[in-house]
Amino acid sequence: MDILNELGKIESAEQARAVFEERMDANQFGRISRITHPEVLKRIANAVVICNPAHIFINTGSESDRAFIRNLAVETGEERPLALDNHTIHFDLPGEQGRIVDRTFYIADPEDQVSSLANRMNRPQALEDVRVNMTDIMAGKTMMVGCYMRGPVGSPVSNPALEITSSAYVSHSAELLYRNAFADFDKEVAARGHFFTNVHSQGLNRPEDLPDARVFMDRQYQTTYSFKCTYAGNTLLLKKGNHRFAVDKAVYSNRGEELSEHMFITGIQGPGGRVTWFAGAAPSGCGKTTTAMAGHLFVGDDLAQMWIEDDGSIRTVNPEAGIFGIVEDVNQEGDPLLMKVLRQSGHEVIWSNVLIDETNIPHWLGNHEPLPEKGINFQGEWYPGKTDDYGKPVPMSHPNSRCTLRSTSLDNYSSEADNAAGVITRIFTYSGRDADTMPPVWVAPDSDHGVVIGACIVSAATATEVGASGIKRAPWANAPFIPGALGDYMDAQFRFFGNANIQKSFQPVMAGLNYFLTDSARGGSTNRLLGEKKDVKVWLAWLERYAHQEAGCIQTPVGNLPLYRDLVPLFEEIIDKPYPKDLYDRQFSLYVDNIIARIELQEAAYAKEENIPGRLFEILAQQKEKLHAWKQTKGRVILPDDMER
Repeated sequence: MDILNELGKIESAEQARAVFEERMDANQFGRISRITHPEVLKRIANAVVICNPAHIFINTGSESDRAFIRNLAVETGEERPLALDNHTIHFDLPGEQGRIVDRTFYIADPEDQVSSLANRMNRPQALEDVRVNMTDIMAGKTMMVGCYMRGPVGSPVSNPALEITSSAYVSHSAELLYRNAFADFDKEVAARGHFFTNVHSQGLNRPEDLPDARVFMDRQYQTTYSFKCTYAGNTLLLKKGNHRFAVDKAVYSNRGEELSEHMFITGIQGPGGRVTWFAGAAPSGCGKTTTAMAGHLFVGDDLAQMWIEDDGSIRTVNPEAGIFGIVEDVNQEGDPLLMKVLRQSGHEVIWSNVLIDETNIPHWLGNHEPLPEKGINFQGEWYPGKTDDYGKPVPMSHPNSRCTLRSTSLDNYSSEADNAAGVITRIFTYSGRDADTMPPVWVAPDSDHGVVIGACIVSAATATEVGASGIKRAPWANAPFIPGALGDYMDAQFRFFGNANIQKSFQPVMAGLNYFLTDSARGGSTNRLLGEKKDVKVWLAWLERYAHQEAGCIQTPVGNLPLYRDLVPLFEEIIDKPYPKDLYDRQFSLYVDNIIARIELQEAAYAKEENIPGRLFEILAQQKEKLHAWKQTKGRVILPDDMER
């Protein structure tokens, strides 16, 4: 039962055209007539019948169409102009400052396997929810229909997608973040044999409606439904909603040949001007954008589609064309290229949930700039010392405040981002918010151990999920977006990175990164980070040299660590900073009990899952056995010098 078809009852292209002729003016009808694929027409027409908009706007991606959408966002009050030209502010509801994971569901039939880390709802109940909440939800509003490609046009792993919404803010965001492919949509749908459909409406956009807000993902019909919410992570379903469908495609349709990951893509320049491409996973709010921006050549900061090319290389493209980035702790010292876009005119930026001062300038936590005396933020008027109804301090800006912008605005933007052939990717990193266990960087001895690094990410919860708290497992930083069984996804990882078709010269280097190790976890008295944000440039540079056999390592039970003598010149060359030996010792000592406890946490958690590949448990058991042996001979805390011996 296809819910969109069941409720709309449009079953042919002829019926769809009749709906368009009746509901559209001549200009818009002329536009939709340029789309001929019958399935595309039926999806749009069914959404029209169900949501019943007053007007329909077909977005062709022209500059005049983009201007119409920008102006509509201001007219409806979804956005407000700021002091810098083409900068606007959008505020989400106070109770919707992140993904509403408790109200996000996969539509599933009884026999469907759904990730143990996700919510499911049976199809009849989901149909009733959509019927009750989305019937006539766009009455009096304008429906905007956009035809996009999630990836460069012509790439073998790009996915066509429809974004249908009554929110001009959502449509405006889509124009910054994705490639409008109206002119190529029929051709791309025919070539790919599929497309994704996304239907959203904010409804009346009232706080009292939030308990009824829902995000549904129908994997069988590759359709998402979202209603009564406005935060882009819940509404711009081209992003994480369709990412889930792309994960499904990689796991169940092309296992071992393709992956869809929650990863940045960036290029690091090495000696002699060579460029080595990285892709890296980190949960939202854990430094993924910062790492992407630390590269010399920027392709993407959030999502990656990858495949094995005929030449035996791993190729990667970014399904997006922009950034929807967290701004907390973005500042001139750590993020100069991004700050240039955010603080200088000439770029189009949508801000969300930051503080706007009396001169219409945005401010946010961690920007290292003077604090304004008052302003407007996501909870209304703000001033230092303001508290909420429960006496809790109201922050200047929400920790999940965002900026949305086109990647082409960045000085380190690479034209390779639009190359349908992708970039040859050699290095893959995995990281989370780990305050007390792993060192800043370590490398897997082979691809199987690399998959285990990704499977065992542990992170402090961030503000990207409403109601999330504490420390939790975050496998591959992709767990919230894995629709099927974790065992299937893990099997796809082992098969892909261990694929015999990957040529020796293109073998992946797979590593863990950790920027969040604290002073107190290594014998200090403060909770400050043991290092600085800019140090990431050194860890990436060392990995680049390691991949080209230009850096040595210390072999340990959990992976290979850098040598002090290789890091010292990189700190001086890359960030002009001394790197004392005592800091190296603190950062790269192994706290054996902590690591063993982390391994046992993973063993216990994965033992509850079905069909987890046995290779995971073999590797974890080997690591634990070797760590126990080292503990007996070297102690609970092992310095790098002792590891070498």
